[in-house]
Amino acid sequence: MPKVVPETVAKFAESVGQDYDTVSFLLGLLVCYPLGIIMNMIPYGKMRHAFSFLLGAFLLQFSLDVEWIHQMITSLIAYSMLALLPRSTSKWLVPTFAMVYMSAAHLHRQFVNYLGYDMDFTSAQMVLTMKLYMFAYNFYDGGLIKEGKPDRAAKKCAPFAVKELPSIIEFLGFTFCFSNLMAGPAFEFSAYAAACNGSLLYDKDGKPRGKIPSNLLPTLIPFVKSIIILGLFVVGSGKFPLLDPEDPQNALPVIITPEFLANPWLYRIGYSLIGLFFLRFKYYFAWINAEGANNLWYAGFEGFTEDGEAQGWDIVCNIDVLAFETAPSIKILSAAWNKKTANWLSRYVYIRTNGSLVATYGLSAFWHGFYPGYYFFFFTVPLLTMCERVGKKKLSSRFNPSGKKWTPWGIVNIIATTLMANYAVLPFPMLAFEWSIAVWKSHYFAGHILAVAFYVLMQFVPSPKKKSD
Repeated sequence: MPKVVPETVAKFAESVGQDYDTVSFLLGLLVCYPLGIIMNMIPYGKMRHAFSFLLGAFLLQFSLDVEWIHQMITSLIAYSMLALLPRSTSKWLVPTFAMVYMSAAHLHRQFVNYLGYDMDFTSAQMVLTMKLYMFAYNFYDGGLIKEGKPDRAAKKCAPFAVKELPSIIEFLGFTFCFSNLMAGPAFEFSAYAAACNGSLLYDKDGKPRGKIPSNLLPTLIPFVKSIIILGLFVVGSGKFPLLDPEDPQNALPVIITPEFLANPWLYRIGYSLIGLFFLRFKYYFAWINAEGANNLWYAGFEGFTEDGEAQGWDIVCNIDVLAFETAPSIKILSAAWNKKTANWLSRYVYIRTNGSLVATYGLSAFWHGFYPGYYFFFFTVPLLTMCERVGKKKLSSRFNPSGKKWTPWGIVNIIATTLMANYAVLPFPMLAFEWSIAVWKSHYFAGHILAVAFYVLMQFVPSPKKKSD
């Protein structure tokens, strides 16, 4: 890359008071829009795959310098496994390899930059890991379907099955796809391929499958929303920081300093809720921005029904902000947050481990890295889920049998979910063991105590009789 590019970015970063990594990452996300315009003009087929790969490599080079080589190494090794090994072997070996490689990256990052938030290739590697994990199972499911012997999981994931191994350029176009490379969302290969080969919009005779909708609003609305959200994040997180703004890596986090802990408990709860609220805007920006960039070249379009009706633009919708912020249950909250990651965990972990919550949340924690704060959060969620299930069975069936959200009982559930989820997630941004324990201790471990007490108490509450009894 010409030296003038990083030099210009460095000068711009200095002028706006931000670090080089943050600005280059932000610019990389915004550059996806003009690239999407170009992608939409390229003929369907191999050229699109090549463009997707080359521009993805360029974006990584621009944002991460030579670290993009990790993406290439991982992709090529995974492709070799898929090409040379039996599908029954590659279905577990490729995900294992991808997770191990990513874990090594996490461990290296923690060793050389403990508690640091500097940008490196691990963020893109996390997205790639999901893609490789999904593809390995898609390929295995495709083999079972070809043989007419699909198992229960293959039947559920049949729409995403890959019956034949794509060419290397098609595979690299998928793993390096420029519009979801840096922040996700990682969607299925079948959706990517349909957008590249034209089958999403046209049949095999080249005729439109239906009235092709305009991509203007599905692109413009997410873009504008993401810019507004970015501004709110900068202002809100500046006023309600959780970590020390001057030295988040080394200084004691704001919410566990002696000065902060001197405030009344209700004040500390309120501050933490607001701080976490604005912290989430960082993720909202990245995901919603990527949504518009993908919609620009129809990668986010769901296609047409058999009657030729357009279905919508949910393929790359990774966050439902309103549904998340007003979720009446942990289940709904989890489904609204980072939806494509939730799909990955559901389709390729949960249903393939006979519904194990421990395996699902454990792998999610493992995928994020090895900071204790992640594990404190992810292994608290099953406890909250257990409480939610018993509460739904014994209380909601009595007080809100209709299941409607905006009822008095529904509002109680929204408040309870908000408080418990925010309490549980507090260690996540803390990262370190001592800081994570300290932040829960500052709230007297109230969330855990209430959850255990509620679960025990519910064992003495009789289940409501069924109407047929």
